[in-house]
Amino acid sequence: MRTGHRKCGRPTFPRSSRKSPWCTLLLSRVSTRNRPNFGASPSQLVQNLLNGLAIGSVYAIFALGYTLVFSILGIINFAHGAVFTLGAYFTYTLVVGQFENNGLLRGVNLFPQGSPFAGSPWTFALATLIGAVVAGLIAVLIERLAFRPMRARGAEPLLALVSSLGVALVIVNLIQLLVGAEIYNFPANAYGEVRPALSFQLGERVVIIRTVQLIIFAVSLVMLAVLGYVIGRTRVGKALRAVAESPGTASLLGISVDRFILITFFLSGVLGGLAGTLVGTAFGVAGPYFGVTYGLKGLAVIVLGGLGSIPGAVVGGLVIGLAEAFVPGDYSAYKDAVAFALLFAILLVRPQGLLGRTQIQKV
Repeated sequence: MRTGHRKCGRPTFPRSSRKSPWCTLLLSRVSTRNRPNFGASPSQLVQNLLNGLAIGSVYAIFALGYTLVFSILGIINFAHGAVFTLGAYFTYTLVVGQFENNGLLRGVNLFPQGSPFAGSPWTFALATLIGAVVAGLIAVLIERLAFRPMRARGAEPLLALVSSLGVALVIVNLIQLLVGAEIYNFPANAYGEVRPALSFQLGERVVIIRTVQLIIFAVSLVMLAVLGYVIGRTRVGKALRAVAESPGTASLLGISVDRFILITFFLSGVLGGLAGTLVGTAFGVAGPYFGVTYGLKGLAVIVLGGLGSIPGAVVGGLVIGLAEAFVPGDYSAYKDAVAFALLFAILLVRPQGLLGRTQIQKV
């Protein structure tokens, strides 16, 4: 009879049991935690579709600002995210009138008797329009400070890109100095006496359409229609297309290139400021840096749709918005990763983007 210590190893079980008890316990825990419901009901599919179209519309409006500048100058305006943030803060200032958290403007009340821009859909729309126009004027100022000096000196496009990034950092830090880094939410009565949501029965569940989503749909359709008309049917749009095609030839034809570049930046800023207000209304103004996240998403949208393509920006925004909306709830924290993974997968197949055109450069 052999004596001594037994060797430690894996526990042995009867051959009739195909799975280890440890494996069974592990599988049971995995199967009951964080398991997404991929078999969604029709009502859930419709709800995800509405949510995706809403956020995708905002992405499209925001990305159109990038596209306009890129189609004219051939560079990315990294300050566009800061303009997005400014639009949200300007509208919030008009609607609320004061900032109660940290910052140099803490306690300053612009409207002691109450804001004239709150309490009615029309006054809120006016505040949104003013905020978008101010954002457009800020974008014009950015062009004069960050882009035109570089262009006048014949600098490389990369230097203008870095210059715009520097302006964006200055704006973001200035916002933080003035109003702090806290989240500001629009008041519930910003629109006045308006139903917060609409709902309808679909199957066994209820589909909810928030009022802010209806506003996003309406504003997006109006802005796309107006932009399409301006670009395709007006003299300004024809001049912008001529400058985008060949600035030198446009200048020989008597078109003021600098003037129409300013117009492009103004339109870009209006779109960015409007998108910032829509996002701020739906989710809150999440601090001075919240435009950075949406700025990266906007870049993904224009790359996905095709650089310089206006229809591509719209399609790319809707695709990314829908991709994020259909991420299972248990994995919603990874929706940004899903969006960029989709971008990577599509670019492997179409490097020029969904609606972009392959360009042949002469050497």
